[in-house]
Amino acid sequence: MPGVAEQSGLLQDELDSCRNFGDVFELVKKSVKRSLGRSRAGLMLYLADLPPNIGALHGIGTNAIVMNRAVLSRVTSTATSRRDVNSFVYSVLLHEYLHSLGYVDEREVRELTLKVARDNLGVEHPATRISTNPMAYFPQQPQFQAETSGGDAEIVRDFDRSNQNYVV
Repeated sequence: MPGVAEQSGLLQDELDSCRNFGDVFELVKKSVKRSLGRSRAGLMLYLADLPPNIGALHGIGTNAIVMNRAVLSRVTSTATSRRDVNSFVYSVLLHEYLHSLGYVDEREVRELTLKVARDNLGVEHPATRISTNPMAYFPQQPQFQAETSGGDAEIVRDFDRSNQNYVV
């Protein structure tokens, strides 16, 4: 009997091999298309200082996803593997991507995030567990104050590749 990683259709190896936000986001879009049959292009990712209880946000009617720079930094500094970091980024981007598709009810988005992660990565994958409760997956995360450097949001280049028609 094949193990979870060997089951047909799971994208675990693809997520493990992601090297940046754009790679993970392409996998998020592929996952949502497979599970829900929906997609969109033209999104931008920003890293910014947000309150510590907000991992990321998407403003309704915008093309922007804003990820909390301090939370991301904390996760990357305490995670034990690239798989954990990629899983966290996948879960957060998946949640916000669903908002960008017009799902506004937070409870529905949480349920859909979990469904898409399960469908595409399996029940035991870290991204699926993170989708259930991100802070429970990183219990070593102490309460921390957002670093309020007052710095501007920084745009992440090469994020949504589906809106690029050419390679120059």
